[in-house]
Amino acid sequence: MAFVNQLEPDGLLGHFERHPPQGFTPVRAADSAPLFVAPFDLLTTADDDLRRRVDASPFRGWLRRSLTLRTCFAGTTVSEYALFDARHDPAAVPRAWAHAQGRRQPLFIVKDIALDSPLTSPAERAWTARFVDAARDAGYVMVEGQALAYVPIDFASIDEYLARLSSSRRKNLRRKLRSRDGLQVDEVPTGPAFADDAVVDAFYALFENVHAQSDIHFDKPTREFFAAVLRDAGGLVFTYRVNGELIGWNLCYEHAGKLLDKYVGFAYPAARDADLYFVSWFVNLEYALRRGLSHYVAGWTDPAVKASLGARFHLTRHAVYVRNPLLRVVLRRFAHRFEAESAWGASDAIADRS
Repeated sequence: MAFVNQLEPDGLLGHFERHPPQGFTPVRAADSAPLFVAPFDLLTTADDDLRRRVDASPFRGWLRRSLTLRTCFAGTTVSEYALFDARHDPAAVPRAWAHAQGRRQPLFIVKDIALDSPLTSPAERAWTARFVDAARDAGYVMVEGQALAYVPIDFASIDEYLARLSSSRRKNLRRKLRSRDGLQVDEVPTGPAFADDAVVDAFYALFENVHAQSDIHFDKPTREFFAAVLRDAGGLVFTYRVNGELIGWNLCYEHAGKLLDKYVGFAYPAARDADLYFVSWFVNLEYALRRGLSHYVAGWTDPAVKASLGARFHLTRHAVYVRNPLLRVVLRRFAHRFEAESAWGASDAIADRS
């Protein structure tokens, strides 16, 4: 069963429920929507100034512990958006969720709500809008979420795509893309190619390299999750080698007319030397163009870099229900300190920021 705002194949959601990140417990709401429970550091998405203030405090240890709460989230860590069961009334779901989850955890967050998303259908957008209105009425605090990067495939060639960028940006990208001549690029379907444990280990090690250098850590997919995902048919892995040595990979899904970019792994410094981040972006665009897809969905991280590559952005919303009424008032007062990516949702146009 496909959920409202589901972009991913069902199989990926199933792997999350069977192999969740360490410390995460997947559950289902009474209406069958996917949820999970996990410890949540409230500073994860706070602005830099607030984080610096906490870290500079003589009580930072106590503050950090106090700001990490057992939290129930609506959604999954493998789906771009919060997912809902369309068979239920969106006007009734928020209050039912708050009643059920508010008794169990101090914090309940409907993460990454796809309000007015260009990637969902008109019916899904209408359902979601009614849910958001009802959530406000039920006492949820609405907070701006993350900026999801995407590219409409509305161009006939990569040259046409590049022509939309500034001349300085085009020149810089063409220089970076020269490294592709020294790369062996292959498209490897998930499945039997990953049967060997040593192969999974090698791919997971490159993922861990990327995870380790990330500024924000919310979850870390396990090796068991990657083994299941890589061995299950339906995905496509772009691999990048230099002289036969694997220096990077990118797991994508072609689903419902879109190319979904999900996970990457890089070997440093070789991947940086080959400008692999930029090369892989255009390899994915070429694939989407060749397959006649409508969108390339590039994920949440690195909005500044993705803007320079011509991405557009959809800013999601989080609906936050705080069990304690006093803390709910405090959250309303300071919600803006947790909206660090709001600038990326200011325009639904191609951003060309150097």
